[in-house]
Amino acid sequence: MSTPQEDVQHENAGQDVIAVDADDNELDLVNRLDAHTGDGIRHRAFTSLVFDGEGNILLAQRAPEKRLWGTYWDGTVASHPVAGQSQEEATRQRLEEELGITPDQYDDLRLTDRFEYKRYFENEGVEHEVCAVLQLTLADRSLEPDETEVAGLMWVPYERLHSHPEWYRQLRLCPWFEIAMRRDVP
Repeated sequence: MSTPQEDVQHENAGQDVIAVDADDNELDLVNRLDAHTGDGIRHRAFTSLVFDGEGNILLAQRAPEKRLWGTYWDGTVASHPVAGQSQEEATRQRLEEELGITPDQYDDLRLTDRFEYKRYFENEGVEHEVCAVLQLTLADRSLEPDETEVAGLMWVPYERLHSHPEWYRQLRLCPWFEIAMRRDVP
């Protein structure tokens, strides 16, 4: 478990997330670190699934320095919108910051689902989120990953991953991505 001093110094302690009710209605801004410790505070989040037009999804391995789920594989990018920011705007921002993907590489960004979940991670924290799922297809697969955010990238046939997640067990997938994938109908 992290110490109170480590928590104060963690970069998340200087950021806020949007606390929401079960229907994703905004309640208040709360400290990001507080939202992810103890029993957590339900807050707004998103995960974005990037495809290549040939049926492959881009999985991104979270950097080892991530406080929660470091080195786990995610469905491309996941984060939290800030106050006044739409899920689509937040997705565009994180795609560019984490992977160098710019809006001219896609034109079909769309919201496909939303769900609530709560998962604890080791002794480090918790995710209690109402998570929007956004999808897009890249016309240009050029990427410039930020190594402070992304440890690895892998294109995977989505239908195989969706139908046979047990084949990919060694990847240790993030829980929000597993939920989004189980709910998706390819």
